[in-house]
Amino acid sequence: MSDSEAETLFERIIAGEIPADVVYQDDTTFAFRDIRPQAKVHVLVVPKKRYRNLGELAAGDPQLLADVALTARKVAELEGIAESGYRVVFNTDSDAGQTVFHVHAHVLGGEPLGLFGAPDED
Repeated sequence: MSDSEAETLFERIIAGEIPADVVYQDDTTFAFRDIRPQAKVHVLVVPKKRYRNLGELAAGDPQLLADVALTARKVAELEGIAESGYRVVFNTDSDAGQTVFHVHAHVLGGEPLGLFGAPDED
């Protein structure tokens, strides 16, 4: 089985084979807490249908990309960070830090975020 055919970690989480702290799900998306949070709130939003990265998702299913964005907003509302502000990040491929090749959005917030993460504490 090739890498493109192998089931991803996220597909196993969506299927309930691997436990996750689920925040929200609907017909097309699944949101759960990151196991290595980079902010007080760090939730991953994953489309249930697999695309490798953001570019493939945008080209292959623009409506599903819109669903992911709407779910990110819903997560921010559920987590109480919609008013104070939140960040949505897509890492695309290895050089950007993507480690699971099933597109996913990171919803980060719950504290002031610096340019690319939490501010330095001196």
